[in-house]
Amino acid sequence: MSSWDLMVAKQNNTTVFIREFLKNPRQIGAISPSSPYLTTEIVRQAGVKKAQTIVEFGPGTGSFTREILRQKQESAFFVGIEANSRLVEILKQELPQATILADSAENTPTILKDYHQAQADCIVSGLPWASFPPELQDKLLHAALASLRPGGRFATFAYLQGLLLPSGQRFRKKLRETFSRVHIGRIIWKNLPAAFVYRCVK
Repeated sequence: MSSWDLMVAKQNNTTVFIREFLKNPRQIGAISPSSPYLTTEIVRQAGVKKAQTIVEFGPGTGSFTREILRQKQESAFFVGIEANSRLVEILKQELPQATILADSAENTPTILKDYHQAQADCIVSGLPWASFPPELQDKLLHAALASLRPGGRFATFAYLQGLLLPSGQRFRKKLRETFSRVHIGRIIWKNLPAAFVYRCVK
């Protein structure tokens, strides 16, 4: 793909992202896709390069998905689970080599069984956790934990300003209560808004 094609694709994805955000801000959670800096960092923290079974929660317009596909081993299994059916259609057109399902991440254990995968080595999450009610957060985190092998990694991100809010503080506490270890990555200033990655180990 030429540089021009990449630029046009990025502009189109941003337009779709904003449109879907305006339609359902609680589901999308951000007004622009993640930057390449955040994308590279979250995939690295998840340990995608060494993983054989990889799951993505909430691929959105595919910012993390493209980096996962770039870094993963050729033999590795990958599935992306996206609740927004419009975004799923776009991803299937743009990334036909990837398995993208229109489903809820709550169903990850069943989805892995359907694809004859015992458990995931890592889960990369682009979900807008801060916009979810506590009950949904609990269900999704339980699904993540149940889907990971012992020692498997769950990588997600949060916006820096979110730490000032009770919802952001509650989510950090939930992560620490759910996983055996939680590592907080460096601040990625070249993202809108500034963000950081949580690397959680089962």
